Order: sequence, then C-alpha cells, then structure tokens
Amino acid sequence: MSKSNDNASFIYLKSITQAQRVFGVVLCIIFTSMLSCEKKHQEKSDEQPMYQDPHRPQFHFTPVSGWMNDPNGMVYLDGEYHLFYQHNPDSTIWGPMHWGHAISKDLIHWEQMPIALYPDSLGTIFSGSAVVDEMNTTGLGSPGHPAMVAIFTYHSTEREKAGYNDFQNQGIAYSTDKGRTWKKYNMNPVIRNPGKRDFRDPKVFWYAPSARWVLVLAAYDHVEFYGSENLKEWKHLSDLGFIPGEQGRGWECPDLFELTISGSKEKKWVLLVSINPGAYNGGSGTQYFIGQFDGKGFRRDSGETMWIEYGKDNYAGVTWDNVPNRDGRRLFIGWMSNWQYANVVPTKVWRSAMTIPRELSLINTDHGLRLASQIVSEIKSLRAGEEMLHTNVMGAVDTISEKISLPKSGLEINLDIERDNELNDFELEFSNPKGEQVLIGLDGRLNQIYLDRDKSGEVDFSRQFGGRHIGIRQAKNKNLDLILLLDLSSLELFMDDGTLVMTEVFFPSDRYTQLIIRSRTRGMRVKSVQLNRVKSIW
Repeated sequence: MSKSNDNASFIYLKSITQAQRVFGVVLCIIFTSMLSCEKKHQEKSDEQPMYQDPHRPQFHFTPVSGWMNDPNGMVYLDGEYHLFYQHNPDSTIWGPMHWGHAISKDLIHWEQMPIALYPDSLGTIFSGSAVVDEMNTTGLGSPGHPAMVAIFTYHSTEREKAGYNDFQNQGIAYSTDKGRTWKKYNMNPVIRNPGKRDFRDPKVFWYAPSARWVLVLAAYDHVEFYGSENLKEWKHLSDLGFIPGEQGRGWECPDLFELTISGSKEKKWVLLVSINPGAYNGGSGTQYFIGQFDGKGFRRDSGETMWIEYGKDNYAGVTWDNVPNRDGRRLFIGWMSNWQYANVVPTKVWRSAMTIPRELSLINTDHGLRLASQIVSEIKSLRAGEEMLHTNVMGAVDTISEKISLPKSGLEINLDIERDNELNDFELEFSNPKGEQVLIGLDGRLNQIYLDRDKSGEVDFSRQFGGRHIGIRQAKNKNLDLILLLDLSSLELFMDDGTLVMTEVFFPSDRYTQLIIRSRTRGMRVKSVQLNRVKSIW
C-alpha cells in the first residue's frame, strides 16, 4: 500500500467497533502476508529464467547476478563442499570485493548462499582461503563443533589512494554453524603489511610434522611463508622468488600441497602461482613448480616453468582443504576468464563462471614429472542416459572429412584417435548454422594442439579475445584420447592423461550443432566418437 492509503485506513478503523477493528487488522495481516508470499514467489519464479539467459553456462557454476572472479576459501565439512568467490553484488564489473558463497554435496550442483563476508572499515575482502579448526587451536569453536576459519586479504582503497604501500593486510573471520554465518575476529589484521604494495591471497593448511598452520601468500614477484599455532599470531618463515628469465612478476593466488607420484610411493610438493600478465598465451594463467617443502621453505626441483593448462580461461585456481582421507583426492577449481577481457565479455546480468572441478595428480611423462588434471567423476551424474557412439568415423586412407550432428545440449565428448605416425594431424570444427565456429587441431609436425576462436561468435569486445592459442604436448604417443566438455559458452579439452588441458570461453549467437572432423594427412583414423548429453545443473 502507498503511504496515503495507510492514513486513510487508519482514520476509517478508528471509527468502527473493537470487533471490526480486530477483524480488519486480521484481514490486513492476511492481505499483507499474501502480497509478501506473492512477491517471494515472483522473485523465485523470476530467478529460474535468469539461468536460461544467453551464454549462461548450464553445468558450470555462475553467480545469480553480479561480478565474480577468484575462487576463495574452498573447504569441505560434514558432506558439504564450500566455494567462496570474489564477488561484486552491485555490478557486473569488478568493484568492491565481497566473498560470495555456494555449497555443494557433489561438486556439481550448487546452492547459492547469502554473501559471507562484506567490506568493513579495514577494507574490501580480497582473495584467501578457509580451514576447519578441528583441534580448536583458535579457541573460537567448541567440543564437537569446530570453527570454520577464513583468512583473507583486507584491501584498503583509501590507503592505496592516499599513496601508502601497506594497504593490504591479512584478516580472519570464523563460523560456528558450518559456514552459514560469519564473524570477523576483533583483533584484525592478524598479519600486518611490512610496506609492500602487493601482499595478498593467503592460502593456509595444517602441516602435521611441525604441528602448526602454514600460510603462503603472494608479494608481487615472490611468495612468502608464515607459520602459526593458532591462526591468530603468525611468524615469517621464508620467501621464494622467481628465477631471472621466468615470468616472475604479478604473482597471485598461491597454493601449496603434497601429492604422491602416480604408480609409486614417492611424494612431491606442488606450488601453484597464478600470474598476470605473462601467461603462455597472453594475459593471466597459472604456473606451477614441483619440489620439496620442509615446513619452513619450498625448494624447487628445477627452474622450469610449467603451466597447469594452456587455455586462455583458467586463472587463480586453488584446491579444497579438509577433503577426507577416505576420498584422497586433491580437488581444484579455477576462474574461467582472463583479465585481458574479463570486464567486457558480453553478459549483462552475471559475469564469469568457474571451471568444472578437477582432480590433480602427478605423473611421469616424456618430458619429466608433470601435474595432470582430470574431470571429477561426479560429472557422470549429469549424463542424460543417451549415449551416442560413432565408430570407425574416419578411415586411414579414403576419408579426409566427416560430419556429425550434435544435440542442442551440454556435451561430454570422447574421441579415440589412431595415427600411423607422429606427423599425422587432425582438426575438429564445432559450428552452428550461422557460420560461427571453434577449431581444435593437432599440428603433428610441431606436436602442438591449437584452439582457434576467432570466428566463435561475438569477439569484437576485445582485440585480445580472438586468435589461435597453442598447447604444448608432454607426450609423443601416436594414439590419442581426447575428452571435451562443451557447455553453452565454454569448452574444456583434456588429453594425454590430463597433462594437456585447454579451457576457453566463447559467445556464439546459437549453440554449436555440428562437429566436423578432418585431416590433411593420410594415416589417421578416428576409431570412435562418444557423445554423452550433459544435463543442466539449474
């Protein structure tokens, strides 16, 4: 009701009997309740179509609305995977950072939760991590009810504009109701900036041999390690910087974890460091180093720079903490965009998605030890039960091109390819009736994969979006197994046991409904193409 109607109702009610007054109030309450319910119902019904808007991925996580970038605070507790993320709820452009929040029981279907952390007098809430304080080292939990503790970077825009260097500091917040509500620690910040302009993105884990928490954070051209017994008081342990000649500046979002080398009992530590700019194909990307960690510092096995993947659109990815030992996986997710164009991609209600969650492992290759990424097995729950199998699609001599119609849905595509020699090449073309296309190919002579999205749809929003991007194979095998996840506006390619991954987004005017497989050289055969429909998670 408007204010004038409220006044008129009040004058009228004063002139009637007490019984009528009570009856009128009851009617008013009922009417108001009905309006409220109708509004809530309308809001709920309006929410679903938002997930059907153009370019909205159908099986990748996106915010309901607003801006999203780095995944933060990934942690597991009591059957729930928590995903926090950098979020601007008031715009689809990067702005005052909050921690958005979503929860999943299977890493695939996500429930949107209220914003977890808001800016305050100390600054906006930049990237960080979360742990479950099982031993109550902080004293913030209680027996049987451990606190979930988030540690994050406070970014003071006011101090930055005033010319100070110490505008980034580390703070903590905690939840005693499984991440539903949060309270900031009253003695923040817990790590004060010593005067460095870049001092951010803390990743925390429990290091059992020293019985303490270890934190690694990024500081422009190096990472710094800290130790603490209680997550509140921290001591600097060591630094690790870049080696001259590497892409060494603009380090962000580090992560450090231990993995067993596949097929052995030997363990190695892996340090992830995202970098912007300087990625292999330009803009932002994530490099990694393999080595040893002794509880104080990290020692690299070599100075070689390796990339977690070669696609343009996987950045700032880190791993989940507290995944149960009975599961045993190191689970990873990344932000599916690139800072070269993230703020201007053609989406209007929401902006940016996350990659599909992945399991990381260490495997030996022709080029040495490498980090491999595999799609989490939970993706099988989205298979629609309609498997389309094409066998002997392309012969070794007679056929040099083959067309396959694709259903209008998300797809998981498996290709089994045989080659007579290492020089054989091939190309895959995903296209729609409007002539928009994405090309994926193997250059046998260079042993490289390429992905070309120059004609993928809308590309003119950024000069740095289109073009051909290269992935370097870590294997020399002749036969190939490729797995592709095709969503409405993204493609993820996994091959060579996950040592070569490429993730890229695109914005076609309609779904790709045709796959053309071609080769310029004889001696290549496609034994099978398996298509699985992937259902929407919304």
